[in-house]
Amino acid sequence: MAGMTREPGTPETADTPETSETPPEQPLSDRGSNRSQRPTSEAFKRFIAADWAPRPDALPPRSEAAPYAAARRERISAAFPGDRLVVPAGPLKVRSNDTDYRFRPHSAFAHLTGLGTDREPDAVLVLDPTDGGHEAVLYFRPRADRDTEEFYADSRYGELWVGARPSLAEVEAELGLRCRHVEELPDALRKDVGPGGVRVRVVPDADPAVEREVTAVRQGSGLTAEEYADLDAALAEALSESRLVKDDWEVAQLRLAVEASARGFADIVRALPEAVGHPRGERVVETAFESRARREGNGVGYDTIAAAGEHACTLHWIRNDGPVRPGELVLVDAGVEVDSLYTADVTRTLPVDGRFTDAQRRVYSAVLEAADAAFAVARPGSRFRDLHGAAMRVIAERLAEWGLLPVSAEESLDPERGGYHRRWMVHGTSHHLGIDVHDCAQARREMYLDAELRPGMVFTIEPGLYFKADDLAVPEELRGIGVRIEDDVLVTEDGGENLSGMLPRRPEEVEAWMASLRAR
Repeated sequence: MAGMTREPGTPETADTPETSETPPEQPLSDRGSNRSQRPTSEAFKRFIAADWAPRPDALPPRSEAAPYAAARRERISAAFPGDRLVVPAGPLKVRSNDTDYRFRPHSAFAHLTGLGTDREPDAVLVLDPTDGGHEAVLYFRPRADRDTEEFYADSRYGELWVGARPSLAEVEAELGLRCRHVEELPDALRKDVGPGGVRVRVVPDADPAVEREVTAVRQGSGLTAEEYADLDAALAEALSESRLVKDDWEVAQLRLAVEASARGFADIVRALPEAVGHPRGERVVETAFESRARREGNGVGYDTIAAAGEHACTLHWIRNDGPVRPGELVLVDAGVEVDSLYTADVTRTLPVDGRFTDAQRRVYSAVLEAADAAFAVARPGSRFRDLHGAAMRVIAERLAEWGLLPVSAEESLDPERGGYHRRWMVHGTSHHLGIDVHDCAQARREMYLDAELRPGMVFTIEPGLYFKADDLAVPEELRGIGVRIEDDVLVTEDGGENLSGMLPRRPEEVEAWMASLRAR
């Protein structure tokens, strides 16, 4: 793309003519192709371009997400009249040498276009100011013709390597958006920019090449780099806050993700006997769930935590390389991400051999009581921070009853001189959930933590207690026990719906559920 430096898969160049002289030093950037040689003769190029069946003429139907994405764009348009808004999907990212990670578009791009799994690397959505608001134009790299070298020689974008990309007309039909080749983007960004002209805002940290192009476009516009950074931050903030309340399509996608996740947790229970017999039993647990995620969705929405025994006391244990032992608990924090990129986020703590010990049940019941307390305030009119406050009151009271706090529960709950109970639960109780597992993270405090709950908000409730094996402040019978219970909650007009309520939560229900799955 003119003006934008990319790192595409480099087609082979013609062979160096034979000569008695020492050949020139090969540039480092060209050496990745040393392992193979592709034909470069003109005869081969004519041959590979010929005798292909015509491509289908039919255009795809309009996406179910398209009208919802259009409404989201309208809301963002209204917030920034007169400004050009640039929302990149992001580039492919190198995993190792010349292999890339699976592509996942930037969440703001996916939200405003409706595009999900693998779509479309290097694309950029531009909201161009008009007298009546904005016109949305999607710039992306369409498929190359079969008579181009890209078709057969480019291992990053070529059709023979990664499959056929859609045409401009196909994406226009699918999304109801005007589409242009991404090579036209630099000129589009420059239009009417200058002192007193159009201001350009870009989502920060989404695509370095696009940000460089926007920076070049802004030169001489009359604003400083710091002023433009503030403009970009305000755009990122607004895009994040626009996801705080989910529309009907988003809620349906989250339901699909949660339902698939519930089936994944059943797979885990069935896999526990194998896990017990494997030196890396946690990996057996992890892959049982992730197999379901890949079969029914795009994959997992985040790295699965499969933490057995004392590993459950490490909040983000994702190595998952330890054994799974009878008599211990296994804490699994996992969520299926469906093809639209909406993800579930569910945690269940399971007794490996199907029965809680007395000490495990005691801790589990306290965590469940804390979760239920948070559920009781998950309704319109409550504040988001109330969820955490309700759960923490229960946690502090139970720890005080067990003699673990040096002060009363009330004193520990005092933010100025307490907090002792947080030794055993340092994380928050809730976070918004959606196209990101920690959704809306760039929203302002008053729009997130201090905000009133509204119908359409979706968030987690996930209290826990974690007693590390070397924690001498707790009785020996509790050391090494970590419990978290996490559910996904939709705020409705008259309360809160537990989207993951099909999974058992109460200890006796967990035991009965596990027994029924193992009996099949």
